[in-house]
Amino acid sequence: MKYFFAIYISLFLFTSNVFSQEKVITHKVEKGETINQIAQKYTVTPYDIYQLNPDAQRGLKPNSILLIPNKVGAKITTPQTKTNGQSQSHLVIAKETLYGLEKQYGVSDEDLKRANPFLEEEGLQIGQIIIIPSKNISKKTPKKTVVSQDKFIYHDVLTKETKYSIAKKYGISIQELEKRNPEVINNLPIGYRLIIKGTAPKTEKVGEKVTVKAELNDGNKIEILKRAMIVIDSISYKVKPKETLYSLSKMFNMTQEELVAVNPELKNGVEIGMLLRIPSKIPVAIEDKKEYKSLSKKIAFGSRKRMALLLPFNIATIEGDTVNSTFARLKKDKFLNMTLDFYAGALIAIDSARTLGFPIDVEIYDSRETKNSSDVAAIIQNKNLENANAIIGPFYQSNAETAARLLNTNNVPVISPLSKDVGNPYPNLYQTIPTNEVIKNAMFDYMRKNKGNIIAVVDKKKESIVQYIKQYQKEVPFVAFKENGSLSAESLKSMLVKGRMNYVVMETGNTWMIKTTIATMLSSMATYQVQLVILEPNETLDTDEIKFLNLIKLKLMYPSVTNDYVSVEEAIFEKKYRKINNIFPSDYATRGFDMTFDTMMRLVQNKSFEETVNSAATKHVENKFEYYKKEDGGYTNKGVFIMYYDTDLIIKEAN
Repeated sequence: MKYFFAIYISLFLFTSNVFSQEKVITHKVEKGETINQIAQKYTVTPYDIYQLNPDAQRGLKPNSILLIPNKVGAKITTPQTKTNGQSQSHLVIAKETLYGLEKQYGVSDEDLKRANPFLEEEGLQIGQIIIIPSKNISKKTPKKTVVSQDKFIYHDVLTKETKYSIAKKYGISIQELEKRNPEVINNLPIGYRLIIKGTAPKTEKVGEKVTVKAELNDGNKIEILKRAMIVIDSISYKVKPKETLYSLSKMFNMTQEELVAVNPELKNGVEIGMLLRIPSKIPVAIEDKKEYKSLSKKIAFGSRKRMALLLPFNIATIEGDTVNSTFARLKKDKFLNMTLDFYAGALIAIDSARTLGFPIDVEIYDSRETKNSSDVAAIIQNKNLENANAIIGPFYQSNAETAARLLNTNNVPVISPLSKDVGNPYPNLYQTIPTNEVIKNAMFDYMRKNKGNIIAVVDKKKESIVQYIKQYQKEVPFVAFKENGSLSAESLKSMLVKGRMNYVVMETGNTWMIKTTIATMLSSMATYQVQLVILEPNETLDTDEIKFLNLIKLKLMYPSVTNDYVSVEEAIFEKKYRKINNIFPSDYATRGFDMTFDTMMRLVQNKSFEETVNSAATKHVENKFEYYKKEDGGYTNKGVFIMYYDTDLIIKEAN
């Protein structure tokens, strides 16, 4: 590869003037850069880069030189369309949305989905070939059949998956998998779209990392942001018999289009009992909700509860941004992306609670917050939130503390979604993210509960782990090192105990130390019970140098804030979320659902919120809520999952 680049560097230096004016420029790879980032920087596609730099498919090395098509002379790959009589086909590439395609070709959502029935269930995905119906085709035209997708089979890499587990799932060898996807020979990025069967279309962006369970696409986020702008400061209205879209629009002095924009479910017609969102500036006589039966016998259908979400949309900043478009802002504003993901998950929780008949009124406000400022105090005062039963948000620790301080007199619970700072203690502040110390403690508590013999193999470079064990786990011994600095296998073996599970806590990024630890444990399995444990994510374990089957044999175990096992509940949530947003939910979206639904569930019990957290712990799609009262005030969440690799190659929760 060095020889390959050397030729091109020399050629570039010799003909620099020609290249600068024509088709190729060069780029020096910085540490941590990806093909996607480089492609965006030069406004080209990853495929364009791979065409000129085929060796780059095996990974990027810092300080290496890439040839980049010049904007002026480059021939950029674009979506291909083929006309066929009255219709044409379109190959879907990254960043495209249904809304964008409908605008591009001037077709309606109904006609596009009629011609491509699979869009209803699967949504729009990279690599799909869809039929674009002609504008003059009647709505009564028989459904178009889409080009068979069976010739292509894709797989999006999920967390903890390996080439071995994926190959076994599809009945192919690892060699076959690598042959079809040479870019994953050296690593297997989470979210990468693998080709399992068939040959990828030419415009498929080879090596592009497709984000799975990570984030909404830009088009959907803009739609969510628009909905947020309308939903904020809104109330709900229950549809009565004989009411129509026309009569409702007249009642609320809104156009039918505006009403549907706020309530997308109206696209399918008006139904009795629907709960509609109406901007609160419009005076409406709200009917008291009737009691509903619930799946839980503990739900109390007494007085209605009031819950508010304070989320940092910062809409005024977005609307006032004269430099960046909304699309551009979404690409670089991680905080906004996180907010919209959380909000999208929360909306599903609110809809689920409404379906179950929870007597809760939900209000959503833009907290307009940064780390050092917010509108929290003004919102609490102007919206009389001291009368609320619970507040979710704000996001920043300092702003959550402000809310807790202002609502402390009325003991209104303030549930902090993302902060885990110790901060200032307030009795009504609930921190929902377990601290790093709590996560590690949970792992040691589990091992002690099972009366295990705990041994620590810790690299000297892991000073924070060494200090943690010395301070909080003083009775845990450290395995010795030899004079040359290598791990002493003899020391490890001497610490093993018969008749008990020997938990070996290994914290190191050193490949040789990991191999020595694993080899020693494997050789001891005939005599001793051993299990490998890590306290923090370890990227070295995901490399090809460490055999995945050995981790399975040792049942690698680790603590996690989220549940890494795909449960039935998670599958149901993902399906519903994907149907609405056409993409898998990120961890923030799942957290938005779990936290919102948990809060609402606690509010409808025949107890105060504080009484429920003192008496019960809960587990939802991916998160646990096990609150404990802190000595200095407030509550902390100690809900941690203990996960392990089982022999059937599935990650499971330890009992």
